[in-house]
Amino acid sequence: MHRRRFIATAAGLAAAGAAPPLRAAGSAARVLRFVPQANLTALDPIWTTAAVTTNHAYNVFDTLYGLDDELRVRPQMAEGHTVSQDGLTWEVRLREGLRWHDGEKVLARDCAASLERWARRDTFGQSLAARVAEWGTADDRTIRIRLHRPFPLMLEALAKSAAIIPFMMPERLARTDPFKQVTEMVGSGPYRFLPGEYVSGSRVAYARFDGYVPRQEPPQRSSGGKVAHFDRIEWHVMPDAATAAAALQAGEIDWWDQVHPDLAPLLQRNRRVKVAVNDPMGYIGTLRFNCLHAPFDNAAIRHALLYAAKQEDYMRAVTANDPELFRLCPSMWPCGTPYGTEAGSKPLQGPCDLGRAKAMLRDAGYKGERVVILNPTDMPSMAPFGLVTADLLRRLDMNVELVETDWGSVVQRRSSRAPVEQGGWSIFHTWWPSLSIYTPAINPVLRGQGDKGWFGWYENAAVERMAEEWLSAPDEATRAAIAEQIQRVSFEQAPIIPLGQFFMRTAYRTDLSGFLTGSVPYAWNVRRG
Repeated sequence: MHRRRFIATAAGLAAAGAAPPLRAAGSAARVLRFVPQANLTALDPIWTTAAVTTNHAYNVFDTLYGLDDELRVRPQMAEGHTVSQDGLTWEVRLREGLRWHDGEKVLARDCAASLERWARRDTFGQSLAARVAEWGTADDRTIRIRLHRPFPLMLEALAKSAAIIPFMMPERLARTDPFKQVTEMVGSGPYRFLPGEYVSGSRVAYARFDGYVPRQEPPQRSSGGKVAHFDRIEWHVMPDAATAAAALQAGEIDWWDQVHPDLAPLLQRNRRVKVAVNDPMGYIGTLRFNCLHAPFDNAAIRHALLYAAKQEDYMRAVTANDPELFRLCPSMWPCGTPYGTEAGSKPLQGPCDLGRAKAMLRDAGYKGERVVILNPTDMPSMAPFGLVTADLLRRLDMNVELVETDWGSVVQRRSSRAPVEQGGWSIFHTWWPSLSIYTPAINPVLRGQGDKGWFGWYENAAVERMAEEWLSAPDEATRAAIAEQIQRVSFEQAPIIPLGQFFMRTAYRTDLSGFLTGSVPYAWNVRRG
């Protein structure tokens, strides 16, 4: 939709109170009505890194450890842990009173199986699994992890709070092939998933789990006391941003996860609505190449596009030209984090040179292969990226097909390893919370794990060796030097193009309070009044 027409439509809807009526069960005061960033199509948080699935999973599942506002590791389902003198045996003791939503006790064998499944899909988990001799138990409340060699970052791995997170599931679910989705949503978190009310594209519902016993510490990020103040949470999927804005202003919904940047000024004028940046560390926009098939199985072709991409074009498109909401970040690591330097970034920083990029493409052997770009029209925080890239590649005389669909379809299709002629893809765009990709241990897009890695399946044995060295490094100076070398190699091989760092706003009714810091819309601690 044209921007001016979009704003006018939104304003008209708001003035008319034209939000669709939403059904709330019981007293409205006891129901939190939430509009997620996108439709929820995949429910299994181990199967996908889609942020909307992670957000859903935080309601249902819990973790052994979490992070506080200072990014320190805190026990969550765990009561504590011990480590053998040689560093080869870790025992994690579960706290008492933990139950699954089906009423069964949480047992150590459930958690051991959950860790094993998580470690097969997650980048950090795979590094840990390479050192694990056994995911076992000592008794019903004690998980025992035996290692081949020490892994000093064990707790950091178990407390991982973004992308693929080590959520705990009953053993019968955790034994599911990690490359297939689990069929039930049974967790031990503060809310229960209500499968009978789940309608993809429309609605998701959760009920407070009365069997959940919160920790006593104050909540911070993914740690502390997860107190559920609402009887129900209802997700109302609204792909049309104008409709969501009107519903929020009319009081038909309580919280809109990601505000369309064009609509922020309109909402800020409403005294019953609060608009705020949800994560002060921001997000990193990313163009991801499919490294399995032509043309982007050729690193020289990927590298050539660095000379043509202009971060400012992407950032202005995704923030509606608001300079307060973005910063240029010519780094493979998030700016503002320890490794966010400009080392090796000359191709991305130099003047945009389409002529040079065209010549490099010819020299690299580009022969007009079709480039399929997947683009989610229902994600205002991603959709502009695909439009900018499609325009750029056409100006480079590349054979471009822009496939515009919903985010759920992108999530499904990006898992295909087929060539584009058989329904595959060449490029998709996404963003990452800065704190989810700021080290070699957790950043899946720079790792060179090939078939075992993240969508795009970039393979680089040298990067994998460096990641292993980073995990074993004796001090931070050594780790920083290794991270810089990974960055230099990444600018040469270009498994991604970093598009810049930006900030997203969330919006909610002013009668709500208790919001926690972070990229996840944590529902616990939020209360009315």
